[in-house]
Amino acid sequence: MALTQSAGCALTIKLALVKNWAYKETVVAGETQSVIKDFIIEYERYKTIAEKAIAQVSEADLNRVVSLDNNSIATIMKHISGNLLSRFTDFLTSDGEKPWRNRDSEFEDGNYDPAELRQMWDEGWSVLTSELSKLSDEQLGQKVYIRGQAWTVHGALCRSLAHFSYHVGQIVFLARTLSDGQWDWISIPKGASSEYNKNPTKEKKPH
Repeated sequence: MALTQSAGCALTIKLALVKNWAYKETVVAGETQSVIKDFIIEYERYKTIAEKAIAQVSEADLNRVVSLDNNSIATIMKHISGNLLSRFTDFLTSDGEKPWRNRDSEFEDGNYDPAELRQMWDEGWSVLTSELSKLSDEQLGQKVYIRGQAWTVHGALCRSLAHFSYHVGQIVFLARTLSDGQWDWISIPKGASSEYNKNPTKEKKPH
């Protein structure tokens, strides 16, 4: 399949499928375009967004549940970590929903200090980054399983990244809600789009 940029751009990016349904890296403007590298960059980008939001929240507010039947930031962090540990432990060779995972326990309210949360968060990310570092684009069409259902590696990574970014949005919303107006903007501040466009420092760097 081919992905063509806007008419104002002469560059055409082609992402080819080889016979075994694995994605093949292609060279664009003298540089290798790696799909796996793009996934790594996006995971890291959302991780940074989450951590910048979490850093603005007090210890008490990390565990605060703002309304009935909702989750605290701490609970969302536990869930993200549990999900990453389950999905990416032996990513290519075992089902992503591990028999040792207790998903329901990830949503149990508790009182966690920042050090405990940091440890859980880092454990999940360590497994993710380790497995991603082993992958190549040639493996993107390989089959993996989640709850017995077959996915390609590419599809499983898309699912995981979408799930993670969804929860990062929740973390940012809660952190901003709990900031009482003392919010250090992570994205473009309200009313500042035109000024930002003159110097777009928050954009993903091209590669």
